[in-house]
Amino acid sequence: MRAKRLSLVLLCAFMVVAAAPAVRQALAEDAAKPADPGLSDVLTDLLHGVEGENATSGPDKRVPFGREEVQLSFAPLVKQTAPAVVNVYASQTAKVTSPFEGDPFFEEFFGRAQPRAQSSLGSGVLVDPSGVIVTNFHVIKDADEVKVATADGREFTSKVMLKDETLDLAVLKIESDKPFPVIAIGDSDALEVGDLVLAIGNPFGVGQTTTSGIVSALARSHIGVSDSGYFIQTDAAINPGNSGGALINMGGQLVGINTAIYSRSGGSIGIGFAIPANMVRAFADAAKAGLDFFERPYIGAEFEAVTPQIAESLGMEKPAGALVSSVEATGPAGKAGLKAGDVVLQINGKPVESIEALDYRMATLSIGTKANFAILTKGQQAAMDIALERAPEGAKASEVTLHGRSPFSGAKVAELSPRLAQKLGLRTDLKGVTVIDINRDSPAADFGFQPGDIVREVNGTTIDTAATLAQVAQQDTRWWRFTVERGGQILRQVLRY
Repeated sequence: MRAKRLSLVLLCAFMVVAAAPAVRQALAEDAAKPADPGLSDVLTDLLHGVEGENATSGPDKRVPFGREEVQLSFAPLVKQTAPAVVNVYASQTAKVTSPFEGDPFFEEFFGRAQPRAQSSLGSGVLVDPSGVIVTNFHVIKDADEVKVATADGREFTSKVMLKDETLDLAVLKIESDKPFPVIAIGDSDALEVGDLVLAIGNPFGVGQTTTSGIVSALARSHIGVSDSGYFIQTDAAINPGNSGGALINMGGQLVGINTAIYSRSGGSIGIGFAIPANMVRAFADAAKAGLDFFERPYIGAEFEAVTPQIAESLGMEKPAGALVSSVEATGPAGKAGLKAGDVVLQINGKPVESIEALDYRMATLSIGTKANFAILTKGQQAAMDIALERAPEGAKASEVTLHGRSPFSGAKVAELSPRLAQKLGLRTDLKGVTVIDINRDSPAADFGFQPGDIVREVNGTTIDTAATLAQVAQQDTRWWRFTVERGGQILRQVLRY
């Protein structure tokens, strides 16, 4: 029996040795004919885990060959970028009202209501070695003091350089003798759905935390965070406290500022939103240039959304682009030939999917340059170059702070110009007298007036200048009837004060 087994083993070994030259010859022939799959390709495919012609793996996808490839890590990327992500602490003193305020009897026994300190926590990203930090507006909104804690444990009192509620962005400045670590701002337009990203921030105040995910969608709008409607969606875990933190790509570049989450419980469910880095770069550049507000390029045209009904009437396959609703004849768009009824489809070769996308594309362009607009006009495709100018100042706006016994007392008002309208986030074609600032402890604040409110009429008098409103506000009366335009809506109010 043993002799038979030994003979069988020897026979198999002899066959393998005899077949070796044939195998070597087949491999050589395959090498000479790369277009014809041969034995070498079959062996390679077997090693890579590919199953014949129906395999779906691409040329760069394979089973890892060793421990080193299995143990891939984001650690080097985190070490490179995490030191530039900071914690932002904003505090403010809230006014506490009491139902017995002003009553001498109750104040004698219970005392006056004391102001109460409130605080908020968020994150920020260092984008310049001099100490320039980008964060969210809602993190530092109404703050009396904003402090910043860096990753190495140092704490600084910061100065607000620029803030914009419509974009939900703010830029802070801290000072140090040594340069700060930074994250380079990347090109968010280069992102694609499926790209790997990391989110770094301080969720729930537990300390700096890194989460990973992918880009789930691009150009998200109508999420209710700010007036800006162009966000990156990611499934990297983002929680309260992550606001203002960094969204980075695999090259270690900042591609977004984490801003909001979609959640019914307050925790992350894998739907987070970030402001694109191209918008962040434009905003940070405006802050470093010393501007008092973020200026968008002005072309003298207003736009509205393309609805399915409008798209059908214009012969479009689907709703897309931004419909031109009005054009100022003497403005850059009017001079270039843009007309009401045209639809903007692209700017500088980048698609304009919606009116929100148009606002985003325009905001990231530089004043003083030209942009190429691809439009649909009278059913035909056309293109034109439009100059991007600074919004006109108009006549020198006279700012007036209102006093006296009126509901407007404590409000600062001025006559609208395109530049002032842009600063307040209003349509640049609006006219009238608008509220530009309000004293926090004033009757105007108590009655709910807001910056951007346009006062149209007071006690039967049409308000066309700031001086007229100041004069009417001095009337000796307890009854007030006024009309205010806010966000395109007309509000009428009658009260006794």
